[in-house]
Formats: sequence, structure tokens, C-alpha cells
Amino acid sequence: MKMGEAKARQKSKAEREAEAEAVREASLATALPETNKGFKMMAKFGFKQGDTLGKAENARKEPIQVNVKEDRSGIGLESEKKRKLREAWDEAARVAKRSKEEEGDYLEDRKQQQKEKKMERDLDSAQRTAERLFEKEAEEMAGPSSEEKPLKDINVLWRIRARRRVEKEHDRRQRRELENSLASRLPTLAQDQEEDTDTKIAAGRDVAPFYTSLENDLEDEDPELAEFEALPVAERLQKLLVFLREQYKYCLYCGYQYPDANMEGCPGITEEDHD
Repeated sequence: MKMGEAKARQKSKAEREAEAEAVREASLATALPETNKGFKMMAKFGFKQGDTLGKAENARKEPIQVNVKEDRSGIGLESEKKRKLREAWDEAARVAKRSKEEEGDYLEDRKQQQKEKKMERDLDSAQRTAERLFEKEAEEMAGPSSEEKPLKDINVLWRIRARRRVEKEHDRRQRRELENSLASRLPTLAQDQEEDTDTKIAAGRDVAPFYTSLENDLEDEDPELAEFEALPVAERLQKLLVFLREQYKYCLYCGYQYPDANMEGCPGITEEDHD
């Protein structure tokens, strides 16, 4: 270089790497010429331009891609990163799947709970209707009502309703007796005055216990009722629905008592039949 001639600009590292990459790609993209010594040697064994190496027809035709390592990290570091990334991805997928399954289980449980509550309401309505129709029939035939019969003589399909009423009345009277017992210990202005029975009842001071025959039945075991109440709600409801239809020609979901056993116009026994 002559004195005074401008010094050539040094290429940057990025430019040198780009040129090397271009040369490498050009070399890989260029097939061996037939004048190449290596190509001539392979041609003697039957190799032709575009064929695969070896006997297998599905062997590789293109050279293996060259990946230049430009950092100083270990050879296995990239694989480790990929492994951790794959594990994190798999874990996220498992969490999402588990969350979706739990959500599905929750919705299914909620749906089942709502269905059971609906059946319990229908069961209570069916029992109330059956008892009302029975009382109406007993009144027309001048027969005894449920309140005049022992608990075990009441139809087991709605016996639980009568038992709950008796239990409620029994508890109310026990509370009243306790209150009267406490009140009787307090001084009053009319201690020396005699009160007749009606006056005591009106004032809530009839402290003597009073039990009906139904209340006495509470102390007795009722295996028939226990067995019926142990049945699933759906099965108890089904028994009530069939009883109402056979005994009174009544459909709970139509809300109507039909004039004959054919019950013409009623689509079926269950609520689904009425949808």
C-alpha cells in the first residue's frame, strides 16, 4: 500500500460471520461436480446425481444441517433448557387438565345436588297431596282421620308428616310445661286464690303434662317407617307418584285429579314425561 493511500476499512465481526455463513450455505447448496474425484469414486459403485447413499431408497439425500455454536455454554446446556421447558409445559398442561376436571366434577355435583333438592320438594308435595286426598276421602266416608289413628296405622307413604307434627307438638308442650314449672316457683299476688282449670289454661299455668295416643307412639320403634325413609329420594317419590295415580287418579305434575283410571291427556308418571 502506497503512502497516503486510505487504509482499507476493517470488516466488523458481524460482517465476517455473515460472509462465512453465506459461503457455508452456498457450499452446502452446491452439488458435487462430476469432475470431483470423490464423485467419480462413488459413480464407480453406481451412484448417480440425486440418488441416496447406500441401498435404502428412503435414506437421506441432503447433507446434515450444520448448526454453528456461537456461545461458550456446554454442548448439553441447550438440551437441558429444552427439557426443563418441556417439563414446565407438561406440568402446566396437567394443572389445566386437573382444574378443568375439578370444575367439571364441581358442576356435575352441583347439578346432582339441585336435582336431589328438586326431588325432595316433589316428594314433600306428593306426600302432602296424598294425605290431603286421604283426609278428604275419610271425611266423605265418615272414617277416622290421620289424627285419630295411631302412627303405625297411617300409610307409611306419608306417615313421616304425621310423626313430625306430633314431635313438634310434643316439643312445644314440653317447653310450655318447663315455663309453667318455673313460673309456679315465683311469688304471685294471688297465691291464696283458687283458680279453676279454664283459668289456668288461659293463663298458661296448666302444668300437668298432657299426652295424646300419637305422642305415646313416639316412644315405640317403627321399623316400617325407618325402612321406607332409608330408600333413596327418587324411589320414595316414585312410590308416591304411582300411589296417587292408582288410588286417586291424580297426577302430581299435571296438578289434576282425572275422572277415570285412563287419565287421558296425562303424558306420563315422571316430570320428564311432562317436558
